[in-house]
Amino acid sequence: MNGRILTTGLSRQVLAIACPMLSIALLLLGWAPPARAELLGIGDPLCHAVNRSIAPNDMRPSHFACNGDPNGYQKGTLWLHATLPQGSRDHEDLSLIIHSSRFDRLVVRFIYRDGAVEQQHVRSGNFGTYWRAGGQLAFRAPYRDVPVVAFTLRFDKVASAHLLRMRLVERGEEATQTTGLATLTGAALVLLIVGAIYNASLGLAVRQQHAGWQAAWAFCMVIWGACWSQLHLFFFPSMAGAVSAQICTGLSCLAITLATLSAVTALEKQLLDAGLRRTALGLTASVCALGIPLSLMRSGPFDMLGNLLGFLVLANLTAVASCIGQAWRRGSSAAQSLGGAWALPMTVLASTNFFDADAMFWGGGSQILVLFAAAWQTLWLSAAASRAHARLRMERDFARLAEAKAHELARRDVLTGLPNRRGFTERAGGMLEGLPASGALVALLLIDVDWFKSINDVYGHEAGDHVLAAIGRCIARHENSSCAVCRLGGEEFAMMITGAEIGNIEQFAKTLRRTLANLSHGDIIGNRMVTVSIGVTASASRVDFGTLYRLADEALYDAKRGGRDQIAIRLSEWAGARRNDRPLFA
Repeated sequence: MNGRILTTGLSRQVLAIACPMLSIALLLLGWAPPARAELLGIGDPLCHAVNRSIAPNDMRPSHFACNGDPNGYQKGTLWLHATLPQGSRDHEDLSLIIHSSRFDRLVVRFIYRDGAVEQQHVRSGNFGTYWRAGGQLAFRAPYRDVPVVAFTLRFDKVASAHLLRMRLVERGEEATQTTGLATLTGAALVLLIVGAIYNASLGLAVRQQHAGWQAAWAFCMVIWGACWSQLHLFFFPSMAGAVSAQICTGLSCLAITLATLSAVTALEKQLLDAGLRRTALGLTASVCALGIPLSLMRSGPFDMLGNLLGFLVLANLTAVASCIGQAWRRGSSAAQSLGGAWALPMTVLASTNFFDADAMFWGGGSQILVLFAAAWQTLWLSAAASRAHARLRMERDFARLAEAKAHELARRDVLTGLPNRRGFTERAGGMLEGLPASGALVALLLIDVDWFKSINDVYGHEAGDHVLAAIGRCIARHENSSCAVCRLGGEEFAMMITGAEIGNIEQFAKTLRRTLANLSHGDIIGNRMVTVSIGVTASASRVDFGTLYRLADEALYDAKRGGRDQIAIRLSEWAGARRNDRPLFA
C-alpha cells in the first residue's frame, strides 16, 4: 500500500510540474508574435557562385547565378549574394540570422552604399560571440552613416545548401527571437528531463525493459535538443559547428531507434504478429545504420541519403503505428497508452517530411515542434506507467489481503470464531519458543463439554451449535498476549497460559468451570445445565507442545473418570516438585 501511495504521489508531482510548464510553452507557441523577418532562400533573392576547391581568402566571384541550384560546393567554397531593396531596412538595425552550422568556415560581408565593406567570420569549433540559442548564428551590421545595400556569404565545405536557412531581421527583433527560442527550448528540455528521470526511476523500480528504453530515448532527446539549440556551447565552446551538427544527426537517428524499441517492447508479444514486429525492428535498425554514415559525412550524396533517411523514418513510423493498432484491436492496455503518447510525435515527424516547418517560430519550427512532441510523449507515458504501476500495486495489495484473510480463515473455527487446532498449535509453538529455558511457567487447559452428544440427540444439532458458540464466546474473553485459546474440534476447547503461578492457574480453572456451568442458554435447551470437565497441566521448564498436550489429555481423562464437572491436574516433574500438596481434583 505504501508503494502505491508513493508511486501515485510521484506521478502527481511529475504532472504538477510538467502540466503548467507545458501549458506555458504551448501558450508561447500559440501566441508568439509574428516575426517581421524575411526568409531568404537560394534564388529568391540569394544568388550563388561555386568554387569546387577551397578558394583563396581574397578571391571574389566574378559572376553570381540567380537561377537553379548550386553544385560541387561540398569540398570547396559556396558564395551567396543578395542585394537589398533600397530603404528595406534601417541601416543601424540590420541583423542576419543563419540557422545552419554544418560548415568549416563562414564569412559574412556587409556592403554599404558608399562601397565600404564590413566583414565578420566564424569557424567550426569557434563561433565566438555570434552563436545564439535555438541553433542560430547572428551577424549584426556595424553602424555607419550609410545603409547596407547588399551582403555576401562565403561557406567553406558546407554540407548542404538546402539545409541553409537565413533571416534578415531588425536588431531588436533578433533579441526577441533569440529569447523566444531559448525560452521554448528550455521549457521543452526541462519537461524532457523530468520525464527521463521519472522513467529511469520507474524502470529501475519495476525492472521493465520498455521503461528503460523510454528513459534512454528521453535522455537522448535532451542531448539532441541541447546540441541543436547550441546551449551546450556554454560548457563546450569548441564543439561549435560541424561537430555539433554531426552529433545531432546521429542522436536523431538513435532517438528514433530507442523510441521504437520502447514501443515494441511495451506491447505484448502474443498480441503482435511476429512478422510485423520484426519489420518494425528491422526498419529502426536501418534508420540507425544509415544515421551513422550520415552523421560522419562532410561531403558526398548528403541530400540523397537525407531523403532516403526521411523515407525510412516514415516507414518506421508506419510500422510502429501498425504494431500499436494491431495490439490495440487485440485488447492490449499498453497499446492504448502508446496510442495517446505516439499520436502527436508521429504527426509532427511525418508532417516535417512533407512541408517546411522551419519558417515557423523564428526559423526553428521543426525542431521546436519535435521537442515539444517528445516532451508530450514522455510525460504521457510517465503518467500511464504510474497508473499501471499503481494499479498493479493495488492488485497485489488486494491479493495479499485476500491471502492473509484466507490464511486467517484457515486457522479459525467458523462456528465460534476461535482459532482452530491448526491456528492454536502454531501460536502455542511460538509461545513455547519464546520462553526461557527455565523459570517461566506454562500451563495447558483442555476443556470438554459433558454429555454433549445427548444435547445433540435431544435438542438437535442447532441447539448444540448454540451451546458451543456460547462457550466459545466466554472462552474468547480470556484471549491475550499470554493466553491462547481455541476450539480443538467437536465439544473440546483448549487454553495455553504463560507467566502465572500454579496456584493461580488452579484457581483460574475452578472459576472457569463454574462460569461455563452458569451460562444461560435461554430456551434453546430449557433449564438444562451444561457443565465441563477440565484437564490441566503445567511446567516450569522448556517443554514441547506434544508433552503438554499428553499430560493435559491424561488429566482430562482423570476428570471424566472421576465423574465429570470437575478439574484434574497433572504437573510435569519440575512443577510437581514445587507443589506436592495440591489436590488431585477440585
